[in-house]
Formats: sequence, C-alpha cells, structure tokens
Amino acid sequence: MLVRDWMTPSPLTVTPDTTVMDALRLLKERGFRRLPVMEGNQLVGITTRKDLKDAVPSQATTLSVWELNYLLSKLTVAEMMARPVITAQEDESLEDAALRMQEYGVGGLPVLGGDERLRGILTITDVLRALTDILGLREGGTRLTLEMPDTPGSLARAAGAVLPSNIISVATSGQGERGGQPRRRFVMRVMGEGVRDVEARVRAAGIDVVE
Repeated sequence: MLVRDWMTPSPLTVTPDTTVMDALRLLKERGFRRLPVMEGNQLVGITTRKDLKDAVPSQATTLSVWELNYLLSKLTVAEMMARPVITAQEDESLEDAALRMQEYGVGGLPVLGGDERLRGILTITDVLRALTDILGLREGGTRLTLEMPDTPGSLARAAGAVLPSNIISVATSGQGERGGQPRRRFVMRVMGEGVRDVEARVRAAGIDVVE
C-alpha cells in the first residue's frame, strides 16, 4: 500500500503572497483544512485553517473597521505558513507516512514525486479510509479477536482453526506477557462457509477468543 494509492491528487494550493482572507475563503468554499504553499513548482510551506484563523484579530480588538480591513488586506500566507514542510513521497509505504504524521503531530502531508514536485496531499482522512479498507469493514463478516503466544506458527494455527470460513483481513498487536511468555492479539474478519460456528471452532482449537 503506497501513498500514491490513497493520497488526494492535485491538491488546491496558494502562493506566499495570497492574502490570509483569500486563503480562508478558498478553504471554506472547498471544504479543506490545509493548503500547500507553492512558489512556482517548488513547495515552500503549508498553512492550515487554524493557523489562518488565529491570524485574524478577534472581535475584542480595539482596531477600527478601517484599520482591521487594511491589516487583513496586507496579511499574507507567507507570514503564517509552516516551514520547513514535513512531506511524504508518493512511492513510500502508507504506514511510514502515517507514522511520520504521528511523530510530528500533523494532520496532513504534502506528497512529492521523484522530481520533488507536488503530486498530492495525504491527510488523516485518507489514512482512516485506507484503514477501513485494510480491515475489510465494508465487506461485513464476523470480527474475531484472538490472543495467542507470540511465537512462529501462531497465525497459521489461528488460520487453520478458522477454516472453512474465509479470512478477509488480519491485523495484529503485541499484548504483553502471560506466565512469562509474550502474547499477541490477532484481529480477524471472516465470512463465508461456517462463519456461524467459527468462534466455537477457534475455542475448540485451544485459542483464546477475547472478543
């Protein structure tokens, strides 16, 4: 799963000299939360709806209407944009990009191609869309959470116990220890033949069913 398969291509952009009010208007009209800032073909920054709104004086300001309008007409994106920009590459894995978003606490990454030109933008919404697809949520079926020793062969054992039902997705996570032995959880979504009795078959194979 690569970034290019899930990013939003050809994102809306602004230039450094775009006024804050024009940028806010674009975000409102298009329903976006962030705008890459381009100078020619080069990505030079990124700005968000929150950054732009924070730049607008509050209603409690002592400025006159004339002074306020003058200030807002002069305030540009260049003064509010974040830089350097945390980016993703279109041919990197989605999970690497998602981890970078978490590490830097950002909700979106401009996506660059091999020529360093902007190709798209990857947002939290895109990552969640990919997650629901990976987990097969739209396909229905039955969800099982199994806990097993974190040893080679555990997944094969669980898959064998599920048969003849079909496994449409699997996710795993470590869950500490039991009796000094590392444990791992397997979250499976299964469907098809025998799905009504799948939990009973798994328990009969000596596998703990958590959910």
